[in-house]
Amino acid sequence: MKPSTLKEIKTELNHRSQNELLELCLRLVRFKKENKELLMYLLFENNDEEQYIKGIKEEIDEQFENINRKSYFFIRKSVRRILTTIKKYIRYSKKKETEVELLLYFCTKLKNFKPTIKKSAQLQNSYYRQITFIRKILETLHEDLQYDFEIEIQKLEDI
Repeated sequence: MKPSTLKEIKTELNHRSQNELLELCLRLVRFKKENKELLMYLLFENNDEEQYIKGIKEEIDEQFENINRKSYFFIRKSVRRILTTIKKYIRYSKKKETEVELLLYFCTKLKNFKPTIKKSAQLQNSYYRQITFIRKILETLHEDLQYDFEIEIQKLEDI
């Protein structure tokens, strides 16, 4: 079965009643955890971005505490998992300021991580890749925000 285009789906949704749309949304939420998380963000957390960011930072802290530190293999694997989770939350928000703030927080946690990431080239590459990515996003933001975030990046680059 070939999926319909976004335009076709949008047209069809315009022809449905409010009750039918509600049923479709509830049915979508039942199937995938990501659908439920996105709907939760849109309904409850979209209006308070500060609280949303705070909740994600707490989750990041918890994930960093639970990293298996026995070998760099496990550390790298856990760091990639944390970064994947952060990227998922960023996709929900679609706000560049949120993206920069969360990635800066991730880089800060990674820089201060014990054992140090200096002994792993892969972890250092991941760290610098995120710094580069943050710089690209910064170019699209307002000048005042660019300045504030640039100061934080300068602190992070002194590894």
